Amino acid sequence: MLLTLILGGALWGAFAGLFVPRAAYRLSVPPGEPWRAECPEGHALGSWLGLARCGREGGAGYGPRTSATAVTTALVCAALAATTGTRPELAVWLLLAPAGVLLALVDFTVHRLPDVLTLPLAAASLALLAAVTLVPEQAGSWMASLYGALALAGAYFVLFLINPNGMGFGDVKLALGLGAVLGWYGWGVLLVGTFAGFLLASLYGAALVVARRASRKTAIPFGPFLIGGAFVGLLLGGCTA
Repeated sequence: MLLTLILGGALWGAFAGLFVPRAAYRLSVPPGEPWRAECPEGHALGSWLGLARCGREGGAGYGPRTSATAVTTALVCAALAATTGTRPELAVWLLLAPAGVLLALVDFTVHRLPDVLTLPLAAASLALLAAVTLVPEQAGSWMASLYGALALAGAYFVLFLINPNGMGFGDVKLALGLGAVLGWYGWGVLLVGTFAGFLLASLYGAALVVARRASRKTAIPFGPFLIGGAFVGLLLGGCTA
Protein backbone atom coordinates (compact mmCIF):
# COMPACT_ATOMS: atom_id res chain seq x y z
CA MET A 1 0.00 0.00 0.00
CA LEU A 2 2.77 2.46 0.94
CA LEU A 3 4.67 1.71 -2.25
CA THR A 4 1.52 2.45 -4.26
CA LEU A 5 1.11 5.76 -2.45
CA ILE A 6 4.71 6.73 -3.12
CA LEU A 7 4.42 5.83 -6.79
CA GLY A 8 1.12 7.68 -7.06
CA GLY A 9 2.62 10.73 -5.37
CA ALA A 10 5.59 10.69 -7.73
CA LEU A 11 3.36 10.41 -10.79
CA TRP A 12 1.14 13.24 -9.60
CA GLY A 13 4.19 15.40 -8.86
CA ALA A 14 5.72 14.72 -12.27
CA PHE A 15 2.44 15.57 -14.01
CA ALA A 16 1.84 18.75 -12.03
CA GLY A 17 5.48 19.77 -12.41
CA LEU A 18 5.11 19.84 -16.18
CA PHE A 19 2.85 22.89 -15.88
CA VAL A 20 4.90 24.83 -13.31
CA PRO A 21 7.47 26.40 -15.71
CA ARG A 22 4.84 28.24 -17.77
CA ALA A 23 3.34 29.89 -14.69
CA ALA A 24 6.82 30.58 -13.29
CA TYR A 25 7.84 32.33 -16.50
CA ARG A 26 4.71 34.50 -16.52
CA LEU A 27 5.04 35.46 -12.84
CA SER A 28 8.80 36.11 -12.83
CA VAL A 29 8.68 39.87 -13.34
CA PRO A 30 9.88 42.72 -11.08
CA PRO A 31 7.36 44.33 -8.73
CA GLY A 32 5.07 46.78 -10.45
CA GLU A 33 5.31 45.18 -13.88
CA PRO A 34 2.40 43.25 -15.44
CA TRP A 35 2.63 39.48 -15.72
CA ARG A 36 4.25 38.30 -18.93
CA ALA A 37 1.72 37.86 -21.72
CA GLU A 38 4.14 36.82 -24.47
CA CYS A 39 6.73 34.10 -24.93
CA PRO A 40 10.37 35.14 -25.54
CA GLU A 41 9.67 35.02 -29.28
CA GLY A 42 6.93 37.62 -28.91
CA HIS A 43 3.91 35.36 -29.42
CA ALA A 44 0.87 35.77 -27.16
CA LEU A 45 0.35 33.33 -24.30
CA GLY A 46 -3.32 32.51 -24.33
CA SER A 47 -3.56 30.61 -21.07
CA TRP A 48 -1.79 30.18 -17.76
CA LEU A 49 -2.18 26.41 -17.98
CA GLY A 50 0.02 24.53 -20.39
CA LEU A 51 3.56 23.56 -21.21
CA ALA A 52 6.28 26.21 -21.33
CA ARG A 53 6.72 26.04 -25.09
CA CYS A 54 5.82 28.49 -27.82
CA GLY A 55 2.64 27.38 -29.56
CA ARG A 56 4.01 28.21 -33.00
CA GLU A 57 5.40 25.37 -35.09
CA GLY A 58 8.95 24.63 -34.03
CA GLY A 59 8.66 27.04 -31.10
CA ALA A 60 11.28 26.77 -28.37
CA GLY A 61 10.72 26.19 -24.69
CA TYR A 62 11.07 28.95 -22.13
CA GLY A 63 11.25 29.49 -18.40
CA PRO A 64 12.68 26.94 -15.94
CA ARG A 65 13.69 23.60 -17.42
CA THR A 66 10.55 21.47 -17.54
CA SER A 67 12.31 18.15 -16.96
CA ALA A 68 14.08 19.39 -13.82
CA THR A 69 10.89 20.94 -12.46
CA ALA A 70 8.88 17.78 -13.07
CA VAL A 71 11.52 15.60 -11.39
CA THR A 72 11.80 17.94 -8.40
CA THR A 73 8.05 18.07 -7.87
CA ALA A 74 7.83 14.29 -8.25
CA LEU A 75 10.50 13.74 -5.59
CA VAL A 76 8.83 16.18 -3.20
CA CYS A 77 5.44 14.51 -3.59
CA ALA A 78 6.92 11.01 -3.29
CA ALA A 79 8.70 11.96 -0.05
CA LEU A 80 5.50 13.44 1.39
CA ALA A 81 3.59 10.28 0.47
CA ALA A 82 6.26 8.08 2.05
CA THR A 83 6.16 9.90 5.39
CA THR A 84 2.44 10.73 5.60
CA GLY A 85 1.17 7.33 4.50
CA THR A 86 -2.56 6.79 4.24
CA ARG A 87 -3.58 9.71 6.46
CA PRO A 88 -6.01 12.03 4.63
CA GLU A 89 -3.86 15.16 5.01
CA LEU A 90 -1.61 13.67 2.33
CA ALA A 91 -4.10 14.90 -0.28
CA VAL A 92 -3.58 18.46 0.99
CA TRP A 93 0.21 18.19 0.89
CA LEU A 94 0.12 16.84 -2.67
CA LEU A 95 -2.15 19.65 -3.83
CA LEU A 96 -0.01 22.34 -2.24
CA ALA A 97 3.41 20.97 -3.21
CA PRO A 98 3.39 22.22 -6.84
CA ALA A 99 2.46 25.70 -5.60
CA GLY A 100 5.43 25.60 -3.25
CA VAL A 101 7.77 24.65 -6.10
CA LEU A 102 6.30 27.46 -8.21
CA LEU A 103 6.80 30.04 -5.46
CA ALA A 104 10.40 28.91 -4.91
CA LEU A 105 11.18 29.26 -8.62
CA VAL A 106 9.67 32.73 -8.88
CA ASP A 107 11.47 33.99 -5.76
CA PHE A 108 14.81 32.61 -6.92
CA THR A 109 14.36 34.31 -10.27
CA VAL A 110 13.14 37.79 -9.31
CA HIS A 111 13.25 37.88 -5.48
CA ARG A 112 9.50 38.20 -5.35
CA LEU A 113 6.65 36.25 -3.75
CA PRO A 114 3.48 37.35 -5.60
CA ASP A 115 0.33 37.93 -3.60
CA VAL A 116 -1.58 36.03 -6.27
CA LEU A 117 0.17 32.91 -4.97
CA THR A 118 0.92 33.48 -1.28
CA LEU A 119 -2.53 34.61 -0.16
CA PRO A 120 -4.50 31.87 -1.97
CA LEU A 121 -1.96 29.37 -0.63
CA ALA A 122 -2.76 30.44 2.93
CA ALA A 123 -6.52 30.34 2.33
CA ALA A 124 -6.34 26.97 0.58
CA SER A 125 -4.19 25.48 3.34
CA LEU A 126 -6.67 26.37 6.06
CA ALA A 127 -9.74 25.46 4.00
CA LEU A 128 -8.41 22.08 2.89
CA LEU A 129 -7.19 21.17 6.37
CA ALA A 130 -10.61 22.12 7.76
CA ALA A 131 -12.12 19.61 5.32
CA VAL A 132 -9.60 16.97 6.40
CA THR A 133 -10.84 17.20 10.00
CA LEU A 134 -14.10 15.65 8.79
CA VAL A 135 -12.27 12.52 7.60
CA PRO A 136 -11.30 9.67 9.97
CA GLU A 137 -7.66 8.87 10.76
CA GLN A 138 -6.32 12.39 10.28
CA ALA A 139 -3.46 13.14 12.66
CA GLY A 140 -3.58 16.88 13.18
CA SER A 141 -5.52 19.82 14.56
CA TRP A 142 -7.13 22.60 12.53
CA MET A 143 -7.03 25.02 15.45
CA ALA A 144 -3.30 24.37 15.76
CA SER A 145 -3.00 25.15 12.04
CA LEU A 146 -4.81 28.45 12.51
CA TYR A 147 -2.69 29.40 15.50
CA GLY A 148 0.44 28.32 13.65
CA ALA A 149 -0.41 30.53 10.67
CA LEU A 150 -1.01 33.55 12.90
CA ALA A 151 2.04 32.92 15.07
CA LEU A 152 4.51 32.42 12.23
CA ALA A 153 3.20 35.37 10.22
CA GLY A 154 3.27 37.52 13.36
CA ALA A 155 6.86 36.52 14.14
CA TYR A 156 7.98 37.24 10.58
CA PHE A 157 6.14 40.56 10.63
CA VAL A 158 8.19 41.58 13.66
CA LEU A 159 11.37 40.57 11.82
CA PHE A 160 10.19 42.57 8.82
CA LEU A 161 9.72 45.67 10.99
CA ILE A 162 13.16 45.21 12.53
CA ASN A 163 15.02 44.54 9.28
CA PRO A 164 13.00 45.07 6.07
CA ASN A 165 16.08 44.34 3.97
CA GLY A 166 16.45 40.90 5.48
CA MET A 167 12.80 39.84 5.62
CA GLY A 168 10.40 40.97 2.89
CA PHE A 169 6.68 41.46 3.37
CA GLY A 170 6.10 38.69 0.82
CA ASP A 171 7.81 36.34 3.28
CA VAL A 172 5.35 37.45 5.96
CA LYS A 173 2.39 36.56 3.73
CA LEU A 174 4.01 33.27 2.74
CA ALA A 175 4.35 32.46 6.46
CA LEU A 176 0.56 32.33 6.77
CA GLY A 177 0.36 29.25 4.56
CA LEU A 178 3.54 27.64 5.88
CA GLY A 179 2.48 28.19 9.47
CA ALA A 180 -0.86 26.56 8.72
CA VAL A 181 0.62 23.36 7.32
CA LEU A 182 3.35 23.11 9.94
CA GLY A 183 0.97 23.92 12.77
CA TRP A 184 -1.22 20.96 11.75
CA TYR A 185 1.27 18.64 13.45
CA GLY A 186 1.83 20.86 16.49
CA TRP A 187 4.18 23.49 17.83
CA GLY A 188 7.21 21.21 17.81
CA VAL A 189 6.98 20.63 14.06
CA LEU A 190 6.32 24.34 13.51
CA LEU A 191 9.53 25.23 15.35
CA VAL A 192 11.57 22.59 13.54
CA GLY A 193 10.29 23.66 10.13
CA THR A 194 10.97 27.31 10.90
CA PHE A 195 14.48 26.61 12.20
CA ALA A 196 15.22 24.43 9.16
CA GLY A 197 14.26 27.30 6.85
CA PHE A 198 16.64 29.72 8.57
CA LEU A 199 19.38 27.08 8.61
CA LEU A 200 19.04 26.37 4.89
CA ALA A 201 19.11 30.10 4.09
CA SER A 202 22.20 30.58 6.27
CA LEU A 203 24.03 27.69 4.60
CA TYR A 204 23.16 29.03 1.15
CA GLY A 205 24.34 32.54 2.04
CA ALA A 206 27.56 31.21 3.56
CA ALA A 207 28.25 29.13 0.46
CA LEU A 208 27.84 32.21 -1.75
CA VAL A 209 30.23 34.17 0.43
CA VAL A 210 32.83 31.39 0.41
CA ALA A 211 32.52 31.13 -3.37
CA ARG A 212 32.90 34.94 -3.56
CA ARG A 213 29.63 35.26 -5.42
CA ALA A 214 28.14 37.49 -2.74
CA SER A 215 29.01 39.52 0.32
CA ARG A 216 27.51 39.35 3.78
CA LYS A 217 25.21 42.23 2.87
CA THR A 218 23.92 40.69 -0.36
CA ALA A 219 20.18 40.05 -0.31
CA ILE A 220 19.15 36.48 -1.05
CA PRO A 221 15.67 35.11 -1.80
CA PHE A 222 14.36 33.83 1.52
CA GLY A 223 11.14 32.24 0.32
CA PRO A 224 12.64 29.07 -1.21
CA PHE A 225 14.34 28.26 2.08
CA LEU A 226 11.21 28.92 4.12
CA ILE A 227 9.43 26.49 1.80
CA GLY A 228 12.30 24.00 2.09
CA GLY A 229 12.16 24.24 5.87
CA ALA A 230 8.41 23.64 5.82
CA PHE A 231 9.02 20.58 3.66
CA VAL A 232 11.47 19.25 6.26
CA GLY A 233 8.92 19.94 9.00
CA LEU A 234 6.17 18.09 7.14
CA LEU A 235 8.42 15.07 6.65
CA LEU A 236 9.15 15.05 10.38
CA GLY A 237 5.49 15.55 11.27
CA GLY A 238 4.42 12.77 8.94
CA CYS A 239 6.93 10.36 10.48
CA THR A 240 6.10 11.15 14.10
CA ALA A 241 2.33 11.74 14.00
